[in-house]
Amino acid sequence: MPTKNPITGIILSGGKSARMGQDKAFLNVDGVPMIQRILALFTQLFRESLIITNDPAPYLDLETKTFKDLFPNHGALGGLYTGLFFSSFHYSFCVACDMPFLKETLIEYLLGRIDSYNAIVPRTADGLQPLHAVYSKDCLEPIARTVREGKSKIIDFYPLVKIRVVEENEFLFLDPLKESFTNINTVEELDQIRGKRNHR
Repeated sequence: MPTKNPITGIILSGGKSARMGQDKAFLNVDGVPMIQRILALFTQLFRESLIITNDPAPYLDLETKTFKDLFPNHGALGGLYTGLFFSSFHYSFCVACDMPFLKETLIEYLLGRIDSYNAIVPRTADGLQPLHAVYSKDCLEPIARTVREGKSKIIDFYPLVKIRVVEENEFLFLDPLKESFTNINTVEELDQIRGKRNHR
């Protein structure tokens, strides 16, 4: 078995899923809850996985460490801070719980570009992808400063750290359809995804 990366996999599952009407993490894609799909991949790749959620109870059966936000009500930025704070390793790979089509090859590609950067973030035609990115513990203080300024977007702290942006043309050969960045926010999106998968 290949040696696992000395990296923490962070799954942010703190959203209220208001548009979905239920916890997105446990919705099935290809017959498997999204959270389990992500955890299965993370278990292969990383030595540690964490789930950041303000309601740990539904996740107890997953036998994965869960933590509540240290900065409640600060969205994904607060969740990222919490994950980095509790991670056992200097670097972490962070995603959202509603991203069911992550690619091992693309994640490994990003990890291979760590060098001396504080963050490694892919950019597609849609813009930066902060919830499919690598972050170091050196980001903790810049994130805390950004939170104290009343900001809650992950990209808000980027000017404060040494960041490596990986452009789409660098990694497209690993994920031509850019499925890695698919996230599911509504019932309609879920039905659309399921329909596409069923017709393959």
